[in-house]
Amino acid sequence: RSLIATRRISATSVMAASSFWPEEAASLRALAGDANVGLHVTLTDQTPLGTMPQFAPSGRFPPMPEVHKAGLLRRLPLDEIRDEMERQLARFIDHYGGPPAHIDGHHHVHQLPGIRDIAVEIAARFGGRTWVRSCRERPSLVLKRAVAPSKALLIGALGRGIERRAQRFAVPFNNGFSGAYDFNADPRAFGQLCAAFVRDAGDNALIMCHPGHSDSTLAALDRMTDARDREHAYFMCDAWPKLVAAAGLEIGPLRVA
Repeated sequence: RSLIATRRISATSVMAASSFWPEEAASLRALAGDANVGLHVTLTDQTPLGTMPQFAPSGRFPPMPEVHKAGLLRRLPLDEIRDEMERQLARFIDHYGGPPAHIDGHHHVHQLPGIRDIAVEIAARFGGRTWVRSCRERPSLVLKRAVAPSKALLIGALGRGIERRAQRFAVPFNNGFSGAYDFNADPRAFGQLCAAFVRDAGDNALIMCHPGHSDSTLAALDRMTDARDREHAYFMCDAWPKLVAAAGLEIGPLRVA
């Protein structure tokens, strides 16, 4: 919310399945303005809103590697997943008061075979106002930036499929994607990474980020903690808007025709 209010970022995605969403929705909507607030489809690690005897028999979503493997092998129970995505969409709308500006996914699950079809079908309901996130970037640019290239190329490969489906249904999507890096091993300062991310970025390019405030509640829910604090501190400092301006870019919501 602080980064949106100061125009340091122009979009955020929410886990509508989270128990925190109902109490946080109103304050986010009040600050959003022109920022894109979207649905972060959640199908890994967390708790589903409804029963899923095949996909989450224990009452908890499977871990990311298991979901990605099953998705790539076309072994996901898509009927159950569709129902859960509909529940998350309904909960987003119930508390936010309107449809999501975009649809993406925790651990990029929205790009997996089968799930991407559902995500695009949902976005298409809103007449071109809701876009979907593609993680595809030009391989030559990924290699030129030299930030976690294997990771960026892998998630980028999945973006081709969701873009083809989005085009078929006249659903908008971003043009270019960066922001993937090794949260633990990369020794460079986050500002140096951002300098690579903005390099050669064009109109409607998306830079993924995970800023936040670490506390015991977050630590109990997610392994990514300190990196969120570092990202938030950088985006709040003067170096970030100066970097964007020097690159000839502006921070703003996706331009949807």
